[in-house]
Amino acid sequence: MTKNYTQSEDFKEESISLYEILQDQKDEVFRSKTQFKDWTINDVLYHLHVFNNAAYLSLTDEDRFSEFMKDFYNAVKSGVTAREYEKKLSKNLSGKELISLWKDQFSKVAEAFSMADPKKRVKWAGPDMSVRSSISARHMETWSHGQEIFDQLGIDRINTDRIKNIVIIGINTFSWTFINRSLEVPEKVPMIILNSPSNKKWEWNTDNNNDSIIGDASDFCKVVTQVRNINDTNLKVEGDIAKKWMSIAQCFAGPPEDPPIKGSRYVRKI
Repeated sequence: MTKNYTQSEDFKEESISLYEILQDQKDEVFRSKTQFKDWTINDVLYHLHVFNNAAYLSLTDEDRFSEFMKDFYNAVKSGVTAREYEKKLSKNLSGKELISLWKDQFSKVAEAFSMADPKKRVKWAGPDMSVRSSISARHMETWSHGQEIFDQLGIDRINTDRIKNIVIIGINTFSWTFINRSLEVPEKVPMIILNSPSNKKWEWNTDNNNDSIIGDASDFCKVVTQVRNINDTNLKVEGDIAKKWMSIAQCFAGPPEDPPIKGSRYVRKI
């Protein structure tokens, strides 16, 4: 079968970029708390590893995926925190042993998804989705949770045009953002004009003259993944609908989450 080196390769490259800044860190660094809900770097890696594995199961063994989700929900209902359960599923490893486990798994996931039909439907915690959407979601989550690690280590992230996958997820979840909060969905998605990391111009919905979002693609990604408050970016937002969207944008599944408070997420000065 011919490999599909698109979103699966982007996911792998994003994961490697995160691995490279962690591989030489001391164990105490992995125990440090990030600006995201006091998760440690170990916690972030537990979460990424476990749900990368869940995506792998959804692709390769639907019954085992369903069993995983049932066990996960039952554990949380019993009083075990999600972080505690994810740590258990990650063999209680930490530091360099944990990043080795995570690296082996994300490489395996990328390979499996690269060989799959991108249009195949797979199960997930929410609605079913395509293989392409599933691996794009893994890319998005790796990028977004990776941001708290870059922030914690005091590293200014250098993005590449692979973040277009995250931009597209952000745009495609415009309606979801409103539905998830039981709000009426606006008829038209705002015009979006973004500069890519390589200085290309990415445009969507250019016929909408009432609402617009203009600026850097990386800033847009930060807002829709809720790793930055809109007021901590240089995005130019015009129109009531665009302003409302950017104040509550949420491109990930789950109950409504509020964006971080202005100034609460930033690259630490080391």
